[in-house]
Amino acid sequence: MLMKAASQSLTEQLASHFAERIRSRLLAGGARLPSVRQCAQQHQVSASTVVAAYDRLLALGLVEARKNRGFYVRETAQAQDSSALDATDSGANRVARRPIDAAALMRGMFHGDSDKPQPGMGVLPPDWLVNNFMPAAVRRVAAGTADFTLRYGEPAGDLGLRKTLSQKLAGLHIPAAPEQIITTVGATHALDIVSRALLRAGDYVMVEEPGWAVEFARLEAMGMRILPVPRSAEGPDLAVMARYCEAHSPKLFVSVSVLHNPTGYCLTPGSAHRVLTLANAHNFYIVEDDTYSHLAPEHATRLCVLDGLQRTLYASGFSKILAPGWRVGYLAAPEALVERLLDTKLLATLTTPALLEKALAWCIDQGQLRRHAERVRTRLDQARTRSVRLALAAGCTFASEPAGLFGWVDTGVDTDALSQRMLDAGYMLAPGSLFHLARPPSSLMRINFASTQDAAFWRVFERVRNGT
Repeated sequence: MLMKAASQSLTEQLASHFAERIRSRLLAGGARLPSVRQCAQQHQVSASTVVAAYDRLLALGLVEARKNRGFYVRETAQAQDSSALDATDSGANRVARRPIDAAALMRGMFHGDSDKPQPGMGVLPPDWLVNNFMPAAVRRVAAGTADFTLRYGEPAGDLGLRKTLSQKLAGLHIPAAPEQIITTVGATHALDIVSRALLRAGDYVMVEEPGWAVEFARLEAMGMRILPVPRSAEGPDLAVMARYCEAHSPKLFVSVSVLHNPTGYCLTPGSAHRVLTLANAHNFYIVEDDTYSHLAPEHATRLCVLDGLQRTLYASGFSKILAPGWRVGYLAAPEALVERLLDTKLLATLTTPALLEKALAWCIDQGQLRRHAERVRTRLDQARTRSVRLALAAGCTFASEPAGLFGWVDTGVDTDALSQRMLDAGYMLAPGSLFHLARPPSSLMRINFASTQDAAFWRVFERVRNGT
């Protein structure tokens, strides 16, 4: 809220407000600022105050004016000297930095500005994950012979865990021997190992769109050329993939077959077969991100099952269902690629924590993880029912059938602008533009069903969306 009695003028407060958003990348490069009229109405100030604030931002080099189009955040604004930003940012008004851009809500998982449930987050609430068996497993492993903690662990990861994971994957009908499995620091690390081992800067990579913003940003940072593939309820657009193959000879396709993020789609067997046929014909690999496998329906179609780990690689982990802080993930790969992938892991992390891996193996072997996942799925089903009812009552529609942890919701308004206004109310949204490579305007947003089952959020959402 802008305050007339504050030590700063309204112009200074408004300029500081936008400077802070730009600095923390909550307003990304290229984002359009509200029109003068919209901004004046939203902040209950005069148009001249808005014009003066925007002029300050222009002088600082944070925004640029485009003739007959308005004011836009400069693409290089985040690189400006922080001392220049401090001129409009009083220490009393500073807040934790949290970007809604390429890192897309990631810092928000760690440093939230609000104690409210956050609809844009990609994790389960901490109280859902509380259990007694994980601490007991660590104590049990640590109480035994702990010589393994005094030296580096096995390069591929704890053999006991890899044997357990091999059995777990067999239950999904994925044929992976322990020697084909490499443990990682979470599923994202597994995807990164694949990219660094199989790709070189300038290579073309196909990625589903909409898709997770971090994957777009990660590949771009490595110098890859991203080819977005539209994703529907059946699977990726095969015609688009075929054109990419003819024109660019991509080296890799990144896919979320089960409970796709953000749509919740699950791949159909027919589509999976056609994707694999295309991969064999055009000689590219497929990495299947199964991060949400513990929340997935039984017998969901996975490319790795049909392919038998020939042209496919499988990445998953336990952060979403069990222990986010442990960061234990894994990668299953064709035998011919294992040594190359292992070398890439060793260059980045040497080994992974044997203590946590041994404890996790015990949790799985004792059935603790399975029972915990069953409880979480039941709780999530109930939360999803409540959240869907509230979203529909708030005038939203679902662009895809609600499933898993996420809902793909059409709000009827520009969610980039909406997300900025909702931040003022203490809620971080995941606007639809985040999930597209070019970040086009979108009326869609991704919601976390576990964090949107409270009517209080939807009341604020309706008020802010309607401008009341």
